[in-house]
Amino acid sequence: MAEFIKIYEDKPSEAALAKVVKVLQAGGLVIYPTDTVYGLGCDITNSKALEKIARIKGVKLDKANFSFICHDLSNLSDYVRQIDTTTFKILKRALPGPYTFILPGNNNLPKEFKKKTTVGIRIPDNNIVLEIVRLLGNPIVTTSIRDEDDVIEYTTDPELIFEKWQNLVDIVVDGGYGDNVGSTIIDLSEDDPIVLREGKGSLNIL
Repeated sequence: MAEFIKIYEDKPSEAALAKVVKVLQAGGLVIYPTDTVYGLGCDITNSKALEKIARIKGVKLDKANFSFICHDLSNLSDYVRQIDTTTFKILKRALPGPYTFILPGNNNLPKEFKKKTTVGIRIPDNNIVLEIVRLLGNPIVTTSIRDEDDVIEYTTDPELIFEKWQNLVDIVVDGGYGDNVGSTIIDLSEDDPIVLREGKGSLNIL
């Protein structure tokens, strides 16, 4: 059964963060708050954990559209091909923020994602998840927690999330109520930006 850990965004406890990072390093799955909806993630370098998430989501890993949460823009060059000045300016304006940017991937992508030519990048404006990624030292692979309910697409209450997911993951972080609107997804892998989904982030950044 998962552990339910309360972490405050304005002053995240070092001990609580360290516990989450230890679980991720050991191949565990964690649910955490972002600046949009709650996310489910694992260490990008752990194959078994990636397989687990794909299984939970009911998708084949090599076909899964998971995003990577990075700590800041300096992480990007690890997995993204060189980007032009215009693209970089858009990223700089928008991040950290409620956006997922599709960017051209490079050869350093984990072997599970080698077939992909693009990668989704997130740098959420949420101190809890950014600190987890910073302490981990590499990105986490992330996917949104969806609700089976037809009316509510995303569960916002961490206690309800814990109730539903406690037997599937190792830690649920309670970072307060989440949002129920997903990120705005923008494809920057071609010459012109393409908005794939309008979510919480404003399009004024383009």
